[in-house]
Amino acid sequence: MLKVYGVHGSPFVRKVLITLELKGLDYEIITQMPFSGDSEYKQLNPLGKIPTLVDGDITLGDSKVICRYLDDAYPDVPIYPTSPAEKAMADWYDDFASGAVAELAAGIFFQRFMRPRAFKQDPDEALISNIIENKLPPLLRYIERQLPSEGFIFGDFSIADLALVSPFVNATYAGYDVPADSYPKFTTLIEQVKAQPSVAMILAKEAKALGFA
Repeated sequence: MLKVYGVHGSPFVRKVLITLELKGLDYEIITQMPFSGDSEYKQLNPLGKIPTLVDGDITLGDSKVICRYLDDAYPDVPIYPTSPAEKAMADWYDDFASGAVAELAAGIFFQRFMRPRAFKQDPDEALISNIIENKLPPLLRYIERQLPSEGFIFGDFSIADLALVSPFVNATYAGYDVPADSYPKFTTLIEQVKAQPSVAMILAKEAKALGFA
């Protein structure tokens, strides 16, 4: 059986779990916090990041690498588009979302969700305001320009849609929602992605794990 090391609530673990659910694959989640210093886990992933996937003799880290592998190894239900150009764009959107976008969304999540709960500290609202008012808007404007007037980016639901939306799920947990009046296409895409059965299933498990349900 496929094994995924990670925890619910990580935008990167989320991508992998949704990919597995979409493809109807059996898997086991092994709870693993990132950067825990766990020496046994570092034998699997020396970077200490999550997720890590183990499938028989192959062990992979990095959510993009894992999702690419799953799509190639279990192709019956694809999560990538088919043309080379669209595949490349999907990889770009994944890279874009996993970098600067995820870092900013994680900043909101850490300040408003993790900091009060884990460290019993007040959030740094000045830092959050700087993210929301200054740092996120250029990235959101870029995303809005890339989206079609309706539907998913490449017609069918794909990793591109999931990658762009996933960081903002975490921001929502921390009380931030993308403004619909400024970014109508993106907020519509967010709701469409959340409505996908595989996504809704994982988000329900997340809500329970994070204490929302």
